[in-house]
Amino acid sequence: MKKISVSVLLFIMIMSVLIVHPVTAEDDIIEIGVLQLVEHASLDAAYRGFVDALKEAGYEDGVNIKIDYQNAQGDQANLMTISERFVKNQVDLILAIATPAAQSVASATTDIPILFTAVTDPVAARLVESNEAPGLNVTGTTDAGPIDKQLELLKELYPDLKTLGIIYNSSEVNSEVQAKQAEEIAKNLGWEVKLGTITSVNDIEQVATSLAGKVEAFYAPTDNTIASAMPNLAKVAEEHSLPIIAGAPEMVEAGGLATVGIDYYKLGAQTGKMAVRILKGEAKPGAMPVESLKDVDVVLNKDYAKAIGYSFPQSVLDKATKIIGE
Repeated sequence: MKKISVSVLLFIMIMSVLIVHPVTAEDDIIEIGVLQLVEHASLDAAYRGFVDALKEAGYEDGVNIKIDYQNAQGDQANLMTISERFVKNQVDLILAIATPAAQSVASATTDIPILFTAVTDPVAARLVESNEAPGLNVTGTTDAGPIDKQLELLKELYPDLKTLGIIYNSSEVNSEVQAKQAEEIAKNLGWEVKLGTITSVNDIEQVATSLAGKVEAFYAPTDNTIASAMPNLAKVAEEHSLPIIAGAPEMVEAGGLATVGIDYYKLGAQTGKMAVRILKGEAKPGAMPVESLKDVDVVLNKDYAKAIGYSFPQSVLDKATKIIGE
C-alpha cells in the first residue's frame, strides 16, 4: 500500500471540510436593517410585502442577504438606539416602516440608503425635499389614503350625519396631517367636527368616551397608535352604536365599519422593488421619486355593522372589494 504524503492528506482534509461547509465571503452578504415603529396588521403586511418582493428578485434572507428586523414597540428611545446600531454596523440599506421610524433613521445617517414605507406625508415629515426629487439618501412609498373617498363613503352610509369625531395621535406628523385634511373635507360636506387627541394607547378609550355623546360617527386615520389598538376604539364605539370609518383595511378588520384604502402588502412589495433597483446599483434614493399605490379597496365589516345595529345598503355592497363577516 502506497503512503500518502502529509501535504496530500492535508489537502484532502481541507477540501472535505469545504464541501460540507462552503465558505461564503462576508462581502457577498448584503445586510438590510429593518426598523418598524410598532406591531399592527398594516405595518406587518408592508414588511411581508417588502421581503417577498426581494425574494422574487433573487434576494433571499439567509442566502445572499441578511435582514436585521427590529420592532421599536412604539418607543422613541428604542427607535434611536436601533437606528444608531444600524449605522454602527454599516448595513447596506435600511427600511423604515412608519413615519417616526423613518425620521429616526434619517436623523442617524446621510450615507446609508434609506427606504421608507407607510409614511403619509414625506415632505411634512422632512424626510425628502420633494416627492418628485427627494434629494438626499431617503425615498420610499407613501400610504396617503383617499380621505375624501373615505368620508364620501361615510356620507353614503349615513346621509343624515351631522357630527364627526376625529381621533388621532397629536405627536405623530402623519396623523396630524390626516386629521387636518379630514377636518377640512368633513366641513365641506357640511358636518360639524370634534377633534380628540391622544398620545398613547392608554388614552384611546377615555378620549373616545368623551366624544361618544357628542358625535354620530368616528373617523380614525392611519394613525399607528390607534391602528395598534383598534379594539380599544371599537369597544367604546360599539357601546354607543357609532360607526367607525378607518384609514386602512386592516383597521376595519380589527374593529371598524368600512374604508376605502390601500393594500399595505402591495405597498411593501412596491418598496421592495425600489430596494432591488438600489441594490443592483441602478438608482440612488435621492433621484428616485416617492411612489404610491393607485388602486384602492372598498372594505366593509358586516360583523361590526351587526354589533351597532346597521345594515349596508345594496349600492355599497355591490362595489365592495372585501366584505368581512360573510
